[in-house]
Amino acid sequence: MMMRRPLPGLLAAAALALLAGTAAAQPRDRPLRLVVNVGLQTLDPISSPSFVTRNFAYMVYDTLVAMDGKGGYRPQMLESWQASPDRLRWTFRLRPGLEFHDGAPVTAEDAVASIRRWGQRDSIGRRLMAATRDITVVDAATFALELSQPFGHVIEALGKPSVHVPFVMPARIAAATPPTTPAKEVVGSGPFLFSKDDWVPGERTVFRRNPAYRPREEPADGLAGGKRPLAERVEFLTMTDVSLRAAAITRGEVDYLEYAPLDYLPAFRKDRNLVLSQAGGISQIMGGLSINHHLPPFDRLPMRRALQAALDRGEIVAAHGLPGDMAFPDCVSLYMCGTPSSNDAGGDILRGASLDRARELLRQAGYAKERIVLLQPADSALINPMALVVIDRLKRAGFNLDVQAGDWSSIAGRWVGREPIERGGWNLVPVIYTGFDMADPLSNVGIGYNCTGNQPWGYCVEAMTPVLAAYATEGDPARRKALAAELQRLAIENVTFPTTGQFRSPAVWRAELRGVIDVGFPVMWNIERAK
Repeated sequence: MMMRRPLPGLLAAAALALLAGTAAAQPRDRPLRLVVNVGLQTLDPISSPSFVTRNFAYMVYDTLVAMDGKGGYRPQMLESWQASPDRLRWTFRLRPGLEFHDGAPVTAEDAVASIRRWGQRDSIGRRLMAATRDITVVDAATFALELSQPFGHVIEALGKPSVHVPFVMPARIAAATPPTTPAKEVVGSGPFLFSKDDWVPGERTVFRRNPAYRPREEPADGLAGGKRPLAERVEFLTMTDVSLRAAAITRGEVDYLEYAPLDYLPAFRKDRNLVLSQAGGISQIMGGLSINHHLPPFDRLPMRRALQAALDRGEIVAAHGLPGDMAFPDCVSLYMCGTPSSNDAGGDILRGASLDRARELLRQAGYAKERIVLLQPADSALINPMALVVIDRLKRAGFNLDVQAGDWSSIAGRWVGREPIERGGWNLVPVIYTGFDMADPLSNVGIGYNCTGNQPWGYCVEAMTPVLAAYATEGDPARRKALAAELQRLAIENVTFPTTGQFRSPAVWRAELRGVIDVGFPVMWNIERAK
């Protein structure tokens, strides 16, 4: 049953009152206001897999390495790195002047503790740690990573741009907090300060400019370069009603929508006061279905193949009503089309989607109408339209769905658990990812978590294990591409993560904003209003 939503008028009144109250509290400081896709509930980017938590973390934390606009990796908190001739020992040096928000200097001990915590949680992080003999502090600004075996992705791992990002936090927090437990303190060294007293979980998050932040001297480029906090105050707001989002951005009551209401895109394109994102390639979005491989019936491959056969990407993406130049339903690459590892291996399976084929595969699988719990993120402007089509197609194919709608924050808590169905467990969750999460095989959600036991994935394809190991040690680009294609073929054949279509991010911001970095998700540094 669909969750009942408040009346748009009530939502509008409540949100506009919130905006008015904020403005009244800050008469001399007009905040920079971002409407996020879903409400922020969890603040720890290592324990949480949510994009909204990642967005929050980029405000208050910083990274050792960052990806630029062309997909290259640059030093960020680091001043430099050096590798030994055999590439088994890496030495990293922090740049001077880094300081946490509590006034403590950032040291090599903090970097080491943060890497260790992240390395227990993330897919590529786990592989890096498995290949590592030790990470040691050399001096206050220098640390060394010594590998026990070749690993060709050290910098790519430390510069991973999306969930889970290896952000640096104080050693006293990182070393004392298990990676699946949210940290009790938010202490970063990033360009903005989190205003905890102003935080209304799920509704509003407030940040203030960090006056002690020392940006890099070079210009901002993607997630790299000089992160200059130009706004004195930034607010993340939640507006579940899409018509309210549209009205707020049109009237200038908010400055930036992480995801624009899709029905309004044609009008937004004609509005000279608005700018739509043009980010392509790795910045685009892929829809998919997270499968619980631990529980019946999708612990069995025949059932997963029946599921995959029911997913017509063209029909699912069409639910967004996107302009033709923003939707790419024909892409079959698990790495997303337009990224370096993109290929067609195994793609013929995806091109044959049909309800008749799904019904036949269900019959062959011996499906006896077992209940299948699908968690529907009804508050997500991007996921929900696709989810509704997925639900309809699966029901028409013969799957006995128990659809449980809710807000994303509540669903995310169940998603990372491993409870049986009768105690809040789940079978399917519609999700979206960006190319930042999909482009690298070692962090790809349908490949990189293979046989790690990590929720919410749990898949384990034995044939993928040696190919992943070979990819992790391979240094030759051509050989890497061939291994990536083989991994994709195995993932599609074993239905680790069935995709539902690729499309461009529908972000929109006010034209008077200057310095917006269009990377596919919102980063709020370098932005100022035209005088």
